[in-house]
Amino acid sequence: MIHRDQLVAACDHQLRAAEFKDFTINGLQVAGSEHVKRIMTGVTACQALLDEAVAWQADMVLVHHGYFWKNEPVAITGMKQRRIKTLLDHDISLLAYHLPLDAHAEMGNNAELARHLGWKVEGCIDGALGEGLLWSGRLPQPHSVSKLAAQIAQTLQRKPLVIEAPQVGDIERIAWCTGGAQDMITDAYESGAQVFVSGEISERTTHLAREMGIHYIAAGHHATERYGVQALGEWLSDEYDVEHRFVDIDNPA
Repeated sequence: MIHRDQLVAACDHQLRAAEFKDFTINGLQVAGSEHVKRIMTGVTACQALLDEAVAWQADMVLVHHGYFWKNEPVAITGMKQRRIKTLLDHDISLLAYHLPLDAHAEMGNNAELARHLGWKVEGCIDGALGEGLLWSGRLPQPHSVSKLAAQIAQTLQRKPLVIEAPQVGDIERIAWCTGGAQDMITDAYESGAQVFVSGEISERTTHLAREMGIHYIAAGHHATERYGVQALGEWLSDEYDVEHRFVDIDNPA
């Protein structure tokens, strides 16, 4: 068991949360019990995850997608009221890290996606490793984009959407950014990547990929961001002797 504020401070420090300009609050979003024995992690603090936390008697919920996003309505009504009421009624804290968890060099979403898929990390295109969001590297050996897509499907248990650039043959150089980073495709192409992997796709992404000459793989926003929060939860469990459980709330997007 650990004091809530000690645990929050450890996460803030480890992820360098204060250094990121983000669209939301990174860190403690809703204060619950002062003492934490059980931490439930998940990608998004949806009602289904909160219900699982209540059933498990968690003291804290730790997520990548929390609440209080820039430009969203500030009134606590409807869905937002029900979610926050669930936390307050059961004295559960909500801890959330967005960009800091994407960027972390060891247990961030990008780092963990590369580890699960066996990609060799070479650096970040948009900053230092651990600070940037657009990562670059190489596949273990050159092969076709269809083989890469099959590997992603098997690992993430979700069939990705693949936009092939006909003029590109076998691939080795890769760039990736988990979540909704499809508009980084131009930066990925200009860096020399032959394929760019992210979570989502927009209508314009197809034309950019085909005309520039870079394969694009949309592997799922949720699917590409499962692993960072799990790694953070396991780190907390090891460092502070708290129970950790990850719950994957199904999301095809």
